[in-house]
Amino acid sequence: MTATTLRSGIFLAPFHPVAEDPTLAIRRDIELVEWLDKLGYEEAWIGEHHSAGYEIIASPELFIAAAAERTRRIRLGTGVVSLPYHNPLMVAQRIVQLDHMTMGRVMFGAGPGLLTSDAMMLGIDPSTQRERMMQALDVILRLFRGETVTEETEWYTLKDARLHLLPYSKPYPEVAVASMVTPSGGRAAGKYGLGMLCVAATVEGAFDVLATNWQVAQEIAAEHGRIMDPSVLRLVGPMHIAETREQAFANVRHGLQKYLDYYQAINPARFTDLEGRDPAEVLVETGRAVIGTPDDAIAQIARLRAKQGEFGCFLQLAHNWADWDATRKSYELYARYVVPHFRGVNAHRKASLDWSFEHRAEFTNLRDAASKKMFDQHNAERAAKARATGRAAE
Repeated sequence: MTATTLRSGIFLAPFHPVAEDPTLAIRRDIELVEWLDKLGYEEAWIGEHHSAGYEIIASPELFIAAAAERTRRIRLGTGVVSLPYHNPLMVAQRIVQLDHMTMGRVMFGAGPGLLTSDAMMLGIDPSTQRERMMQALDVILRLFRGETVTEETEWYTLKDARLHLLPYSKPYPEVAVASMVTPSGGRAAGKYGLGMLCVAATVEGAFDVLATNWQVAQEIAAEHGRIMDPSVLRLVGPMHIAETREQAFANVRHGLQKYLDYYQAINPARFTDLEGRDPAEVLVETGRAVIGTPDDAIAQIARLRAKQGEFGCFLQLAHNWADWDATRKSYELYARYVVPHFRGVNAHRKASLDWSFEHRAEFTNLRDAASKKMFDQHNAERAAKARATGRAAE
């Protein structure tokens, strides 16, 4: 057990093969969030993408509005809004509206935009995206605080811009920034006191700099008189679990290769070591994914803690490696066995069981003595009654 209680959630890009009906796929994504809400997961983060045909949610805000009406307690975040694609006033207005519609369950995740193809369609130079993200983020936070903003840049103009509706959450919804390999996410988190979404925490490169980027956030925060709270740090990694490792490996044959083919199309460098080998075995061997049992999931999170230190939430990267039923079962097994392990909720139950086991001989003797006493008492009463009956007959 650590001082930080580990929360659980998902990071839903989503990933849907192009042969599948997109309407049904999005409906199933909403069903998944409903299922997680019933299982007690705390968070679901929804992505924004506009090209490549696989990650088909263009507006996480629209998805969150629908999912919020079908759930009760799970918090819903934009994972993430690609800030260079939007006027910052419009982003702030949408998030504040969602904050009211969800009565405080929305979280605002922000980033520079992941797919270069998205930026190209908008005529955005990818080298400007991180700078533009910081510009927009600064404005959005000022608007959240109720400030009036007049500002002109090469890509937006604001004149006496203000929110006509202030946030439902006080002072405003939780804000987190995306972080991968570069220190940009850590710098933004530290400067503004925001959370971090390490969206590829188990991938080589990103895993190697986990603690480094958090250290960057801490150093920048200290320069601004802040202390970073590890509870706002979230790590993302893929998992599929079943009752046995053999079953888990069999399950992911359903869709893992399609997922890898997609990444080969948009980022060929990520999986160059898979050629000629079982991809599931390589992903497990290199620590990039868990395909196994709840114990394997526990080991992966322990590995991340050993590298990073404490963090607040582990987000499973949502995917369609297994079919729908096996996917639902995987999330259920995680809730039943992985979550209790890290929360220590069964510690007192185990202590009680251990105590009972250690004193079983004593308790058995006491139980046998109590039983004997009852038999003796019963026999004595019956004997006394028989004697009384006999004297009455005389």
